[in-house]
Amino acid sequence: MAAARKVIITCAVTGSGHTPTMSPHLPYTVEDVVAQSVAAVQAGASVIHLHARDPKDGSPTADPAVFLEYLKAIKAETDAVISITSGGGTGMSVADRLRVIYETKPELCTLNLGTFNYGSFPMIGKYAGKWKFGWEEPYLESTRTEPFVSTFADIEHMLTHVGPTTGARFEYEAYDVGHLYTLAYYLGEGLVKPPIFLQTIMGVMGGIGAEVDHLAHLKATADRLFGDAVQWSVLGAGRHQFNMITVSAVMGSHVRVGLEDGLFIGKGRLAESNAEQVAKIVRILGELSLDIATPADAREILGLKGLDQVGW
Repeated sequence: MAAARKVIITCAVTGSGHTPTMSPHLPYTVEDVVAQSVAAVQAGASVIHLHARDPKDGSPTADPAVFLEYLKAIKAETDAVISITSGGGTGMSVADRLRVIYETKPELCTLNLGTFNYGSFPMIGKYAGKWKFGWEEPYLESTRTEPFVSTFADIEHMLTHVGPTTGARFEYEAYDVGHLYTLAYYLGEGLVKPPIFLQTIMGVMGGIGAEVDHLAHLKATADRLFGDAVQWSVLGAGRHQFNMITVSAVMGSHVRVGLEDGLFIGKGRLAESNAEQVAKIVRILGELSLDIATPADAREILGLKGLDQVGW
C-alpha cells in the first residue's frame, strides 16, 4: 500500500443516518450545510463528502437542485474537492441516487462495494418520544427491513458508464473485508483504474466492527490485493470515530471525520460543528508529525480532473 505522502482529511458534514433530534448542530438547511462545509475546509479538510437534506425538516433527499445550491456556494468560497454520495438514503432507488452524479459531474463520488444491512434502528430507543420531526422514527425503523442496495450490476454500471460519462473518480466504500475482494475482481477486469481511493468504514451495524485487529486485517488484505495502487482512508462510526482514525493514521491511512459519522467531540459532549471535529484530528495528526493535504495535494494524490471540470 502506498504510504500517504500527506494525509487527506475528508469531512462528511451531514450524511443521511443521523436525524435533527439527535443534535442541534447537525446541519440541514442550505445555509448551515454550506457554512459548516466552508468552516471544515478552513480547519483543514481537503475533501467535503456531501449528502443532501430537505431544508424544511432535514429528511434525506436526492434532489440535484439542493446539491447544486451547496456546490455553487462552497465553490465560491473554497477550492475543496467535493465527493458526492451515490448512496443517498434508505428507500431511494439507484436511479434517484445517481441522478445528481450525472447532473453535477463531480471530481469524486462514492461507490458502495456491495448490498448490505445498514442498521440505524438501534438509535430509536435513545430518542423515543423526543422527535423533532415526524419522519425521523419511521425512517430509522425502515433500516430494520430495507437493505442498502448495490448489486454487481450497479457497480458495473458505475464503472462502465457513470465514471466515463461524468469524468468522476470513485471513493470506493468498503463496509467489510469481502468488499475488498469485489474491488479486486473489478481491478483485475480492468474496470477499476488506480489510484484507488478506498474508504473503509468501521463500526456501522451490518458492517465490520470497530476493532484494531479488524483494522489490521483490512490493511493487510488491501496491501495484498492492491499494493501501491491504493490510497487507503478510514472512518469510525459513532464513539469509535477518533480511536479508529488515530490508529489508522499511524498505520498510514487518510482519515474521515464529520457529523455524518459521529455526533460527539468527546465523551458525553456533542460536537458543535464539523470544523470542531476537523480541528481535533488536525491536532492529533500534528502530534503524530503527519502533514495535512491541501485540496491541491488531494487532487494530485487521487488523480482527480480538477475543479474547472465539474458541472457547477
